[in-house]
Amino acid sequence: MADETNGTPEEEPIEPRGAGDESPAATPSEDGGTADVDGAEELVEAEGPDVELSPEDEAILDQASVDLVADMRQDMLRAQAELVNFRKRVERDREANREVVVAEVIRAILPALDDLSRAEQHGDLQEGPMVVIAQKLRSGFDRFGLTQIGAKGDVFDPKFHEAIVQLPSPDVTVNTVADVIEPGYVLGERVLRAAKVAVSVPA
Repeated sequence: MADETNGTPEEEPIEPRGAGDESPAATPSEDGGTADVDGAEELVEAEGPDVELSPEDEAILDQASVDLVADMRQDMLRAQAELVNFRKRVERDREANREVVVAEVIRAILPALDDLSRAEQHGDLQEGPMVVIAQKLRSGFDRFGLTQIGAKGDVFDPKFHEAIVQLPSPDVTVNTVADVIEPGYVLGERVLRAAKVAVSVPA
């Protein structure tokens, strides 16, 4: 029944929480809120304690580290060796290309050398400016390693001689150069032109 004096209903008394109430009590948190104590304990248990490695496991890890360093060292040494080989190949190819270019240039001038040799054989290079020119050309070719091949009396070698004529002769026991029709030239180990020769063969 309401109090007719002030016209306000009577307030119901607040009952204390009973022991049978299963709702968990709220615990204040650090930021002023509430935290679920049971949830925090379950999180700690899920993470588990720190695992300590056994001596055998530590030895396995140490060996794996050593193997990894060894593999990296082998890869580094292999890369260095490949770089050295690449540089050697580049230098070898550069030198080979240089020899090819020099050989082609000299091969183009061989007819001029032939003319100088013929003029010298006929006595046309005894004096005058052509003598100086011939000497300069030959000294320049000598500097590159140009060598004339083919001489009378040489044993015939198909690598250096081209037989134009064969002359049976009882005076020889092996094929021998009887006369040089056109001299040959080699540059280092490269044959620029084989010597054209007449060959004496055993009769």
